Amino acid sequence: MPTTPDASNSPRKFHFISGLPRAGTTLLAAILNQNPRFRAGMTSPLADIMGVVMSEASSKNDFSFDVSDEQRVALLRGLVENFYSVEAGSNVVFDTSRLWCSRMQLLNVLFPGVKVIACVRQLAWVLDSMERLVRRQPVSVSKVFRFDTNTTVYSRVEALTDPRGMVGFAYQATKEAFYGPHAQDHLLMLTYESLVSDPAAAVRAVYQFLDEPWFEHDFDHIQYNADEFDARVGMPGLHSVRPKVELIERQPILPREIFGRFANEAFWMEPKNNINQVRIV
Repeated sequence: MPTTPDASNSPRKFHFISGLPRAGTTLLAAILNQNPRFRAGMTSPLADIMGVVMSEASSKNDFSFDVSDEQRVALLRGLVENFYSVEAGSNVVFDTSRLWCSRMQLLNVLFPGVKVIACVRQLAWVLDSMERLVRRQPVSVSKVFRFDTNTTVYSRVEALTDPRGMVGFAYQATKEAFYGPHAQDHLLMLTYESLVSDPAAAVRAVYQFLDEPWFEHDFDHIQYNADEFDARVGMPGLHSVRPKVELIERQPILPREIFGRFANEAFWMEPKNNINQVRIV
């Protein structure tokens, strides 16, 4: 039996980080990791493993008639709990995946009252940031683009924003969560712009949303890297975090027509869209 991670023997809490790529998910995890009660990291394989289990427990499997919904819930909840059971010392765990925003209903069944933090950023700047990473590696190709050597900035943007692409899926999943029935009580939209311009205020809002006691973070000395993973997918720097959290002004490198095409896609910034009164920081 796994032991509880804290001296008080209180049950371990699970929260989930989701949202857009290049929008601060890794930065948020690095900040939260400074709190010794917390455990957070870059995207984990947990959501994908869960998808495999769900598939095999469905009618895809000829023996699924012998698996009840109660068993499915127990299996999936246990998968999350046991995935982190070998890590002692933290009683609040944050799992990160772009899939979680598309599974708000499931998460609420597994963990009633669940909290999901969706990191978002102006879509044009997300794509611009991805293009910057590509241009840093002119002699290499990336798994993100299926190792295709014959691409242009135009085809790369189309691949990223495809509904099944790295950015397109995350954008639609975040939009689904924002307009979904669990948004009001279970979703926080954390904007990259707020996180880097005023990290103390942004992270305080996260703590309030999670109903966790405040921990004094050091926003000038952040530590995190996932160099091995980034090298494996052929995109070094994908999860790099600067030591100091700060807003850095820069000019876009995307062609003007592409940047302009996605400049007004921040649906969360339009008050009339916030029908569920989602908390936005």
